Amino acid sequence: MYNGVISVYKEKGFTSFDVVAKLRGILHQKKIGHTGTLDPDAEGVLVVCLGSATKLCEILTDKDKSYEATLLLGKTSDTEDSSGKILTECEVMVTPEEVERTMLSFVGEYEQIPPMYSAIKVNGKKLYELAREGREIERTPRPVVIHSIDILSIDLPRVKFKVECGKGTYIRSLCRDIGEKLGCGGLMEQLVRNSVNSTETGKTFVKEDALTLDEIEQLVKSGSIEEKILSIDSMFPGLPRVKVQAEGIKKLANGNIIKTRDLCMLDSSDRKDLKQYEQDGMQCLVYDEKNKFTAIYQYNGKLHAWKAEKMFLS
Repeated sequence: MYNGVISVYKEKGFTSFDVVAKLRGILHQKKIGHTGTLDPDAEGVLVVCLGSATKLCEILTDKDKSYEATLLLGKTSDTEDSSGKILTECEVMVTPEEVERTMLSFVGEYEQIPPMYSAIKVNGKKLYELAREGREIERTPRPVVIHSIDILSIDLPRVKFKVECGKGTYIRSLCRDIGEKLGCGGLMEQLVRNSVNSTETGKTFVKEDALTLDEIEQLVKSGSIEEKILSIDSMFPGLPRVKVQAEGIKKLANGNIIKTRDLCMLDSSDRKDLKQYEQDGMQCLVYDEKNKFTAIYQYNGKLHAWKAEKMFLS
């Protein structure tokens, strides 16, 4: 079984679930999960966790993303993109200067109403399930952050732009809101996710490194797919790496509390260096006696010891 993280380039026409289902067939394993949904008509970076790395899904979901999108002004749809049923059409009378000024006004934090066609759950049911039943319910606005908007071209009624945003932001809804503010309506016509940055781990995944499903299948056939799978510990470049000593081998195997005296630095076998990390909430990557990455531990100041945060035993 493969254990690690792989960056997939999701192509148009596939749902994120489709990608996972196809990967299960290509890699011949069931334990696979993705870290952030992309709409079927969208394409770009989809970070996928394999095997024991599926425990990272929650961590990697907390992330910033960058997109390249096309906004079509003068139309609205029930899905807020071009794949949906057109609800309104009107002539676009705004100037390029008004478009630019309005779009840039969304930079920063603003309250965004999520789309009906989304996977957000209300009373245990996903919004898109309710939408398919012909039901529309009131959605609570949620704070989202737009870090930057870079307008690439304005050829009305279309506007191409790049946007960097925080977690939970729907670019479809951003396009809707821009159109509403301009008074002519708008929808998202095209979307490409260029990069995903995990704010907790500091790891960034970019479009240029992502692999299509066909490329992954060819790599599996040639026996070289493991070269493209990122190890779990490589997701945490900023955390100290420590190795368990003889006294702590059984404790680590069972996920028990470990004292600093049972550890040493992975690269220097020095125990003294570990003292600097004895700070409440400090995390470290723990390797077994064979230098195999095993777990993330966190220092507990009350216990004066390291406590297992996540175990990654295969």
